[in-house]
Amino acid sequence: MANVFHKALSVVGTGKFWKEFFTMTLGMFIAAAAVNYFLVPSKIIVGSISGLSIVIAGIMEAAGINVKVSVVIFLINAFLLVLAYFLIGKEFGIKTVYTALILGPLMELWELIYPVRKLLTEPGQTSVMNDPWFDLVCFVLILSASQAVLFRINASTGGLDILAKIVNKYFHFDIGVSVTVAGAVICCTAFAINPFRLVVIGLIGTWINGLAVDYFSAALDRRKRVCIVTEETEKVRKYIIEKLVRGCTVYTCEGGYSGETKHEIQSLLTQNEFSDLMKFISDNRIDAFITAGNVSEVYGLWFTDRKRKYK
Repeated sequence: MANVFHKALSVVGTGKFWKEFFTMTLGMFIAAAAVNYFLVPSKIIVGSISGLSIVIAGIMEAAGINVKVSVVIFLINAFLLVLAYFLIGKEFGIKTVYTALILGPLMELWELIYPVRKLLTEPGQTSVMNDPWFDLVCFVLILSASQAVLFRINASTGGLDILAKIVNKYFHFDIGVSVTVAGAVICCTAFAINPFRLVVIGLIGTWINGLAVDYFSAALDRRKRVCIVTEETEKVRKYIIEKLVRGCTVYTCEGGYSGETKHEIQSLLTQNEFSDLMKFISDNRIDAFITAGNVSEVYGLWFTDRKRKYK
């Protein structure tokens, strides 16, 4: 027991823990705003565990069994959390427990900060945007930004995200496609209680959600792949390694026009590091041919949390 307590204390005392704790809280704060201000007032059932719970509760009610939607949500989330723990990993499951637990309280906090009723200013207005399509777009964009932030640290908003992460891990779909597939299956269950029009709106919202998650995820993870051909290869190489603290690869190449042997440097940099490199080349008047492109996924040795000390 003492060893477990000491291990837990050592984890809590790290900067990584508090950084991820803040990120999860911020991500769920954003998600709670999306649900509280756009999903609940408009009553749109986008492919989510909340929507599936409404469908199940409706079917059970038609069968003469009364059960609260909140109870169904709790049971489904509990089952999915167990699946996440065993199929995805302990880290994902533990983080998702925290995010799933704080969604409700954060929605109440938003109500204390600025109640929904203050946004319903026009007579007969039933939702914030007073139009199901505008409510849908606002909800999806805000929620997708939250999901992208959480997926980046191997966490989620719970529910549908757990299913999406399972599809992503075992079927190797992009995370946005995984969200779309899992959400579409859930959306189709709404045919049991909702008219065709509302089901179609939910399906479109789920599809847009998948696209938006991919967009925000790519934006958060975007890197610059830089290729530099110059006579001052060593100076540029040392700057990348010693000042930017990034790795690089130097290739020997031959000019197709001149036939001269040259060296090309390739490196993956963040946007800020790329700007610093361009400034260095400009300030030092280095004659170079440079190409750069965006890379949205990087695997292997990539140090983002800390800088390595150059040896």
